[in-house]
Amino acid sequence: MKAEELRALKKKWEEGTVARVIQRYPERKKEFSTRSGIPIDRALTPPDLEGWDYSEKLGFPGEYPFTRGVQPTMYRGRLWTMRQYAGFGTAEETNQRFRFLLEQGQTGLSVAFDLPTQVGYDSDHPLAEGEVGKVGVAIDSLEDMEVVFSGIPLDKVSTSMTINAPAALLLAMYQVVGEKQGVSPDKLQGTVQNDILKEYVARGTYIFPPGPSMRLVTDIFEYCSKTIPLWNTISISGYHIREAGATAVQEVAFTLANGIAYVEAAVKKGLDVDQFAGRLSFFFNSHMDFFEEVAKFRAARRLWARIMKERFGAKNPKSMMLRFHTQTAGSSLTAQQPDNNVIRTTLEALAAVLGGTQSLHTNSRDEALSLPTEDSVRIALRTQQIIAHESGVAETVDPLAGSYYVEKLTDEIEARAEEYIKKIDDMGGAPAAIERGYLQREIQDSAYKYQKSVEAKESLVVGVNCFEVKEEPPKGLLRVNPEIAEAQKKRLKDLKARRDSRAVGQALKEIENAARGDSNLVVPVVEAVRQYATIGEICDVLRNVFGTYRPGAFI
Repeated sequence: MKAEELRALKKKWEEGTVARVIQRYPERKKEFSTRSGIPIDRALTPPDLEGWDYSEKLGFPGEYPFTRGVQPTMYRGRLWTMRQYAGFGTAEETNQRFRFLLEQGQTGLSVAFDLPTQVGYDSDHPLAEGEVGKVGVAIDSLEDMEVVFSGIPLDKVSTSMTINAPAALLLAMYQVVGEKQGVSPDKLQGTVQNDILKEYVARGTYIFPPGPSMRLVTDIFEYCSKTIPLWNTISISGYHIREAGATAVQEVAFTLANGIAYVEAAVKKGLDVDQFAGRLSFFFNSHMDFFEEVAKFRAARRLWARIMKERFGAKNPKSMMLRFHTQTAGSSLTAQQPDNNVIRTTLEALAAVLGGTQSLHTNSRDEALSLPTEDSVRIALRTQQIIAHESGVAETVDPLAGSYYVEKLTDEIEARAEEYIKKIDDMGGAPAAIERGYLQREIQDSAYKYQKSVEAKESLVVGVNCFEVKEEPPKGLLRVNPEIAEAQKKRLKDLKARRDSRAVGQALKEIENAARGDSNLVVPVVEAVRQYATIGEICDVLRNVFGTYRPGAFI
C-alpha cells in the first residue's frame, strides 16, 4: 500500500473510530511525551518512517552501525555479565559479600569504595571521620585489596571498579593482587571507571584540576594497552549524569561528548585511535520510561559508531563499538512501599536487556533506605536470572527492531543528542562546557522540571504521590558497624609500623618526579603500591604537584 493511501486511511480512522471513542472516553492527557519531552504519537504507521533506510539505520547485529547490537548473536551465544555492585565496611565483609554473590550465580564483580577512598584519603584522615566503610569498602593500601579478593581467582572473574580520581591506584592494586595470586597482568579482565569529567558535572568525587586529571586518564589508556590489554580502561558514565536529573537525551549527549573529549586527549598524547578505542566502555542508567530507554541504548550505539568512524577515522570495527554496562535507576527507587522497587527494577532491567547491554546491575528493593541486605541482593540477582532463563527475550537479537515507535524514538533521541553535541563542540568541547557550567545547568533544569511535575501529580510515582498507604517503620535494614573505623585505623597503623618505610619513601619520590615530568604515572604508582604505600600518601604527593580542584559558581 502506498504512503498516501495509508495516510488517508489513518486520517479516516482518527476522524471516525478514534473521535467517537474519545468523545465518550477522553484520553488521560491532552499531550503524551517521553521523560525527555519527545512527543508520543497515538499510533504509528509506515509513513511515519518515510525515507527510513534499513541498511543505514540498522544493518545487522555485530556490524556497523551496531544499532542492533555489538555481537552478531548477542545473548544466543553468551548472556550479559550479571555484575552486582557491592562493597561496604571492612575488606573482610566485602569479601564475604562477593563470595555470597558468586555462590548465587553472579558472573562478575563490581566494587563499591567508600568516600574517603574515592577522594584519596586514608581512613585515619580527619576528613574521613564518619564515612569509613559507609557507602563502600574502605581501601587504604594493597593489604586491604588482598583481603577483598582473598580466595577469588582473578583469572576466573572480571571485576569492575567504580573509582575515578584515584583510578590508577586501585588498578595498580588489582594488578599486584593478581601477581601475588600468580596471575599475570595480561590475563586480568575488568573495567576501571576512570571517568573524571562526569565527576565535575554530576557526582563530585574529584581531586585534581581537569588538566592533570585528564593526564591520569590517558596514562591509564597507554599503560593498559601495553601491560593489561584485556582491561577496559574507562567506563564513560552517563549513569551519574542521569541520577543527577538528566533526561535520556541528555544522558546520551553528555556521555558521548565526554567520550569525545577522552578520545581527543588520547590522540593528542600520540596514541593511535585503533590502539585504545576498542577498550573504551560506557556505563548507562536504565530508567522507568521503558521504550525510551530501549531506544536510548540503540541510538547511543549508532551515534558513537558514526562519531568514531567519521570524526576520528577509526578503521577497526571494534573501535566503533559502544559496549556498555547498565545499572537500574537508583533515583527511581522509593522509601515508601519498598517492595514496589522490585517491579521497577524488573522493568528497567528488561529495558537494558532489550537494548543490548553487555553487563547489568540490578538495584535492590531497600536501597532507598540503606545498603541492601543479602535477601534483597539475592532477589535483585534472581531478577536478572529470571529475565535471562525464563522470559525468552534473550532468544533473538534486538527483538524490538522494526517497531514503528521504537525506530522513530531511536531516530529522535539520536537527532536531539547530536544537537547537544554540536552545542558542546561550539563551546570548545566537554571540558570547556563543564568549566562554563553548561552541562550542570542543563541537568539542574531537567531535575527541577521533573520534580515539579511529581509535586503537581503530572508524573505519578506509585506510593509517593498516588496509591499511598500508612506504613510501619522499616525493619531489618543493614547498618554498617561504626566501630569498623577504629579497626581500620589500627590496621593502617600496624601496616605502617612493619612495612619498609625507606622503600615507601623512595617510591613516593619516584611518583613526584614522574608527576613533575611527562612520563607515564601508572608505572611508579604500581611500584609504590607494591611497597604498601597508602592511597592517602600517594594522593598527597599528587596534590602537592597538581593542586586540588575548586569548582566555580554557576548562575
